[in-house]
Amino acid sequence: MEPIVLVHGGAGNVRDSRVPPKVAAVKVAAIRGYEVLERGGSAVDAVEEAVRTMEDDECMNSGHGSVLNSEGKVEMDSSIMNGATMDAGCVAVVRDIAHPVSLARMVMEKTPYVMLAGEGAMGFAKEMDVEMLPPGALVTDDAQKALEIYKQTGGVFYEIGETETVGEVGTVGAVALDFNGHIAAATSTGGLNGKHPGRVGDSPIIGSGTYARDDVGAVSATGHGETISKWCLAHSIITAMQRGADPQTATETSLNQMTDKLKETAGAICISKEGKVGIGMTTKRMSWAYRKGDELVYGIDKGKQEVENVSAGSNTCSMG
Repeated sequence: MEPIVLVHGGAGNVRDSRVPPKVAAVKVAAIRGYEVLERGGSAVDAVEEAVRTMEDDECMNSGHGSVLNSEGKVEMDSSIMNGATMDAGCVAVVRDIAHPVSLARMVMEKTPYVMLAGEGAMGFAKEMDVEMLPPGALVTDDAQKALEIYKQTGGVFYEIGETETVGEVGTVGAVALDFNGHIAAATSTGGLNGKHPGRVGDSPIIGSGTYARDDVGAVSATGHGETISKWCLAHSIITAMQRGADPQTATETSLNQMTDKLKETAGAICISKEGKVGIGMTTKRMSWAYRKGDELVYGIDKGKQEVENVSAGSNTCSMG
């Protein structure tokens, strides 16, 4: 079985100035996740590492790059799912933790539950001796500036003549297939800029933001969380694959149907049990990358991708 790690860095109206760092971040995450597999790690290990890498990058809306709620605080959600067992772990409304995805994995492996939220999740983190950062340690200057602009403009500002959404957009996520044919998915987010305290989107909800089954495939979603939750987007894509659709068709069809019906946008990444990929968006942009063998493929704009030979270091550009 040829392994693969596929990641996304969030779907939305990514402004031009944020394209280079977001593309660089997903490339690094895909490579690091794949290196875990090369060292003998599992698909679960790989998606955790890929997401942790993006949680450490301030250009991503997760971990250290999380947007702020209306009170100026970081509240994060995350989930992870093991396709071999269908075990899953989710956390919601967690604070002052560098890597929510790792806490979600602890919920999956060390409790009989699927989700812990708020103070309960924070109490569990302390029980697990998870390092607690000083209050406000995850708040960045960019996030503070974005919240100020959000409050002043109602969520819109202008840059280079274009109307853009304030703050880092979307969510980060990863799906992987390991050498043993096992599959996993993980998703992590800081949520919506200026959100009401306690708001939870799709990212920690199994079947909406994250889903994995060894006998079908794995999905991680990003975009308008309330809409993704209503549509159960990740499960919708998996169901389409069960009915015979290839990953790309299943991803595009589910996204288009959701947007046509509910008038909001999203993106998703998907792999099948054979290692085929699906990458789709109804947003303006979504950063993504995958590594399979020595090939690193990545992109952010619809219909465009770049292919890089990781071992040789050369790259070419092609249309997807």
